[in-house]
Amino acid sequence: MPDVREAGIGVRLGTEGVISVPDPPHASAGLVTAVDENRLAALITEAQTALPFELPALANRGAAALGLESALIYLVDLRQRLLVPLDEALEPLPVEGSSAGWAYRTLSPRVADAHDGSIVWVPLVDGAERLGVLAVGTALPDEVRMRRSRMLADVFAMLITSKRAYSDWLAARARTATMALPAEMLRAFLPPHTVGSRRCVSTAVLEPAYDVAGDAFDHSVVKNVLHTMILDGMGHDLTAGLTTSVAMAAARNARRGGGDLADIVGSIDQALAHWLPDHFCTGVVCRLDAETGVLRWVNCGHPPPLLIRAERVLDGALDSPPQPPIGLAVELAPGTRHVHEVVLEPGDCVLLYTDGVVEARDGDGAEFGLGRFTDFIIRSSAAGQRPAEVLRLLIHAILDYQRHQLRDDVTILLFEWRPQQ
Repeated sequence: MPDVREAGIGVRLGTEGVISVPDPPHASAGLVTAVDENRLAALITEAQTALPFELPALANRGAAALGLESALIYLVDLRQRLLVPLDEALEPLPVEGSSAGWAYRTLSPRVADAHDGSIVWVPLVDGAERLGVLAVGTALPDEVRMRRSRMLADVFAMLITSKRAYSDWLAARARTATMALPAEMLRAFLPPHTVGSRRCVSTAVLEPAYDVAGDAFDHSVVKNVLHTMILDGMGHDLTAGLTTSVAMAAARNARRGGGDLADIVGSIDQALAHWLPDHFCTGVVCRLDAETGVLRWVNCGHPPPLLIRAERVLDGALDSPPQPPIGLAVELAPGTRHVHEVVLEPGDCVLLYTDGVVEARDGDGAEFGLGRFTDFIIRSSAAGQRPAEVLRLLIHAILDYQRHQLRDDVTILLFEWRPQQ
């Protein structure tokens, strides 16, 4: 029988499609449970047509096929405060102060004791997007079982991502409140919170989670180019959400048609002027070449992007002469938008934000302010927090500062260039 390898440990392939794996030298328990390849293959085939509400049972059967005892799926809620189980009989877990939350926040597995063995909390990650965690029950969290737990989490992260595009049930499980219609419409257009590649990553947050109106963000990776955009629509109603939704659709249409940065902004201008002539939005549209570090951007009446280098903000580095808001350029300043360009250095971070961030006020009327905003980003990054976790902590700090009484939408997008990775 041929030898195969798993986690650096010798295994033997039997005649019935069953892999038996001996314990690693340091393990104290008996043999690691065999993997039934035929059963596992059947489960993978079944997963392609499984309905989203069938995923909890499928996860348990997948765990059993891998020689594990159980598996539970938890998805993070919209505000990233709770991990909500897909098993409707169970209670959510807090992101702060729990082993499950630790795994989610750090993107690292966490082993916790259980009454009959151990639970391995494994992050559910699709690319750069954090989805939640998988709770894997196992008698002994040795090297082989840890590897199998990660494999199972990877498979179910892909399943969740593919099925949530058409599943109201998955969307509802990630909510803890009723969503207003403008927010429902706008969130249908929003991309994942985090996208990226080996050279760059972009992550964004938006609050309030259930009542947003005019703010929006967009980001996309096209080969070695990262496209990012932040928008702030006029007003705080359904029409404001419609304005930014049309703007996002126009930007994507131009991108997918091969347009350059000026074409993208021009397409948004034309779309709003044609379909919503009485409405506009401010915004910043960026294009980062992840191979060369060349950043090009257009600022349309919006607060200027901030450049963070070596743990400090470079004052005015991305300032530019004012240009009309998106949708007004056709009337106020016809012609091509002016595109600005700078070459980033490895490790540089760029912040896009809406004015609701710095204008957030506490009970005494004091603003959160630009200094507090950038200092939080710098300190959290210096402490080793990942970009998505930095923004999660920041948006909660802003909400706490205002005692959860937002006067305006708050949207933040952070992207960084790390070509050495």
